[in-house]
Amino acid sequence: MDAQATQDQHDDVEGAHIDHSLSAILARLAADESRARISIGDLFAAMGDRAFGALILIFALPNVIPTPPGTSAITGAPLVFLLAQLMLGMRPWLPQLIANRSLSRADFAGLVARMLPWLRRGERLLKPRLQLLVRPPAEYLLGAVGLILAIILALPIPLGNILPAIALTLFAFALLEKDGLYALIGLVVAVISMIVVAGVIFAFVKAAILLFGASFA
Repeated sequence: MDAQATQDQHDDVEGAHIDHSLSAILARLAADESRARISIGDLFAAMGDRAFGALILIFALPNVIPTPPGTSAITGAPLVFLLAQLMLGMRPWLPQLIANRSLSRADFAGLVARMLPWLRRGERLLKPRLQLLVRPPAEYLLGAVGLILAIILALPIPLGNILPAIALTLFAFALLEKDGLYALIGLVVAVISMIVVAGVIFAFVKAAILLFGASFA
């Protein structure tokens, strides 16, 4: 009987841990058949004091995986708000115009199903380390770099989605578990993404100038 009680207690502890993980929170919302729609405000409320890392991850990760065209334009605006607040050391909040945006539960469940394998893989690798890189004032630097990436993500720039989204996803993981190693890797990816995007913009501007010149030649 004592052995069974010990096992039950162990299971309860494990269950509590799972219930508090981000992947479990998303899965629970996706499975909640009492909701016709899931709003950004619902996600915000569910995340509690982990809102910064969790919401940045939720809005960045869909751009890493195949999603319908226009997804980055929808997810970019909340990211701009959140990362500007992180940069300024503010508490996270979203205007009602953004917080009221919603998906049907079925669409949300489909999105979560595609995200969960990536999310669970990332969660298994996280642990607190190099925490100076994910606490103020270094945290404000992550917010500033992330804000630039979010603006790039929101713009219709070819090749301007995946690399910034990967960097933001790494920042989000770093904030969630105070893992400075993820922050460092994210900064490296951020620099690479900015170089790639700058190259794309330069190529388009150069092509436009050549085309304009040719048309008047």
